[in-house]
Amino acid sequence: MTDLGKAGGKFAGIDQPLPCADNGVWGSDVVAQMLRALDIPYVALNPGSSFRGLHDSLVNHTGNQAPQMLLCLHEEHAVALAHGYAKVTERPMGVILHSNVGLMHGAMAIYNAWCDRVPMLILGATGPVDAAQRRPWIDWLHTAKDQGALIRPYVKWDDQPVSVPAAIEALTRAANLTRMAPCGPTYVCLDVSMQEQRLDEMPALPDPKRYAAAAAPVPSASDIATAADWLSAAKAPLLLMGRMSRSPQDWARRVALAEHLGARVLTDIKTGASFPTNHPLHVTKPGFFLDEAASAAIRAADVILALDCVDLGGMLKQAGGLPAAKVINISPDHQLHNGWSMDHQALAPADLHLACPPDAALHLIADALGIGPGEPPRDRPALPSLSADEDGPLDVVSLAAAMGAALREEVISLVRLPLGWAGESWHFRHPLDYLGIDGGGGIAAGPGMLVGAALALKDTGRLPVAVLGDGDTLMGISALWTAAHYQLPFVAIVSNNRSFFNDEIHQERVARQRQRPVENKWIGQRIAEPDIDIAAMARAQGLEAIGPVATMAELRQAVREATTLARKGRPVLIDARVLPGYNPAMATSMTRHASDKPAGAS
Repeated sequence: MTDLGKAGGKFAGIDQPLPCADNGVWGSDVVAQMLRALDIPYVALNPGSSFRGLHDSLVNHTGNQAPQMLLCLHEEHAVALAHGYAKVTERPMGVILHSNVGLMHGAMAIYNAWCDRVPMLILGATGPVDAAQRRPWIDWLHTAKDQGALIRPYVKWDDQPVSVPAAIEALTRAANLTRMAPCGPTYVCLDVSMQEQRLDEMPALPDPKRYAAAAAPVPSASDIATAADWLSAAKAPLLLMGRMSRSPQDWARRVALAEHLGARVLTDIKTGASFPTNHPLHVTKPGFFLDEAASAAIRAADVILALDCVDLGGMLKQAGGLPAAKVINISPDHQLHNGWSMDHQALAPADLHLACPPDAALHLIADALGIGPGEPPRDRPALPSLSADEDGPLDVVSLAAAMGAALREEVISLVRLPLGWAGESWHFRHPLDYLGIDGGGGIAAGPGMLVGAALALKDTGRLPVAVLGDGDTLMGISALWTAAHYQLPFVAIVSNNRSFFNDEIHQERVARQRQRPVENKWIGQRIAEPDIDIAAMARAQGLEAIGPVATMAELRQAVREATTLARKGRPVLIDARVLPGYNPAMATSMTRHASDKPAGAS
């Protein structure tokens, strides 16, 4: 992991305050000190009066260091930034949202983080709980009786302390709970009056080590023995990789287990890289949905080891229904399931369910089978696998081919990929080669998550690269200013088909079902006449920007130029004009109806 995963990192010379004399202690000073004690390295925020006291404390009491504030232009981007940071480091950073209105702005991004099961400590604020202390008009608008109710169904825990001692306890609990598996955001709402309360002295702060987060549960020895026996006796074992850790040691043990068992392996594009996709045991290209090769592998298996899969039940249904194979499901995810959201997905069968993080159980199973630690992966240059006509117009295939030709010698992390991405375009050989999607399908997340990942990857030698959709970019483009301000390098390639194309596919299906003109599917979808100059929008925020480009040759040259600029510390955006289209498997799966017959099913 990167050193920026620990409190204390800062950007030299950027947003450094003048020295401040010791002139008293305030409630918000205690909050700032607690954030430092709890090892929160950064807080992303868009300013707001409801936390003016805490803002002052972060600047003038703790000197904008550990944590350092990261200014964002929208609350949604602040949450997305913390999300991207967590996907790399597996550690929480802080977010501060202004009152009920800021929380409503950030709510969709919080839902993304919840569905993606990432840690994040969110601080909110409210106008005075005591009505007698409220300013006319605005304090009333910015005060809610139960502010946490806005997001309670998709955070692990929330609280609204009204005293300094209660705030200390709430922050400690929230920081612990967000780090415990399964991870998820936590939310603490701070009364403005508590923040601005003058104290006689700084209270003694608790040592967080005395309030340690609970260790992940360990399966029983009998369950581990059963899993090991089933797998060792299997003639056609199959490993389904889901939400796995970014640890190279965990990665190495997964490979060692698969090789020892001769187990076939499936990964997907919804979650980060978890197994080398060019390994002989890896069945087929990773995708958002199963292709026929993946479905056939599930049907052929006699033991399936599912490792915290996203929608295991849906995968098995797509492959043909309840499998004949014994299913070992390793996941603690049920602990977060509730009746508000259906992010728990379809009910999955399990002949044996180990309720713990998947890598923890995998190590125990490997120990029981006498399997060694394996060989940790190395940081290696990118391994693209497609080529295309250099002079033809860009599509999802030639875009990937142009990227591959330009980045072949670079060690990169693919931060985001669009829905239309062809999984065969690129091989992943390290847990940081690809970070996964946004979790909840909330549009506008990509730019902010790219900035957060770039923060976490800064000075690691890895170049953050993202392929963003044009709709996602346009909704979230002001997140990129934060990267320009804090000098966070990356290469963002906008796959710009000038359409909300996902919905064109859906409109095409409806038109065919109703025997209506398919040619009308673009109406209310196309982002054209006039085209939007996305490169100009990025340039206006201080980024380097290239484009538009429209051929593979042009894009290859643009990516090479962008890589040179990024290696000099600059964030760069490329506007790549692509033809509308998805790879065929994706288009079919996106529009499949629940009643449709699964691919390959008899």
